[in-house]
Amino acid sequence: MMEYPKYKKLLFCTDFSEGSDYAFQFALGIAKRDKGLLYILHVIPTNPYQKLAEAYITEGNLKKDMEKYVNNQYEEHYVKKMENGAKFRIVTKSGGEAEEIIKFSKDEKVDLIVMSTHGRTGIEHVLLGSVAEKVIQRSPFPVFIIPARNMHKRS
Repeated sequence: MMEYPKYKKLLFCTDFSEGSDYAFQFALGIAKRDKGLLYILHVIPTNPYQKLAEAYITEGNLKKDMEKYVNNQYEEHYVKKMENGAKFRIVTKSGGEAEEIIKFSKDEKVDLIVMSTHGRTGIEHVLLGSVAEKVIQRSPFPVFIIPARNMHKRS
């Protein structure tokens, strides 16, 4: 009988979309099966105009508001769904999404990266690119991609 690889450190990347929520089921399942540590990573894309916007906004703080929003998203989408004994760490980075995912995966020496696609095609894909595609191209680690078209049905 063939032995499957054990994934002791998994990196789950999320943008809090429906596709990410679906991919989370796979990441959590693998982490539970292998009793691994599940990193849940969200990258806040760098906004080149953020400092300019902050200069004109007198009430509140964009950074603090974003942190609060992201923390609420983690809680709502993932933390509430963690089962007893599941080991996980929440991580938030800021910058280029693919670059931060690759950097984190190398820094932590993960065994597997799990993420979803948005299913963009045509001009939308050309203009916006694909974070998943960039991660696949640059990752020294296996990448498990959950296609967007499978969000609602599992065969």
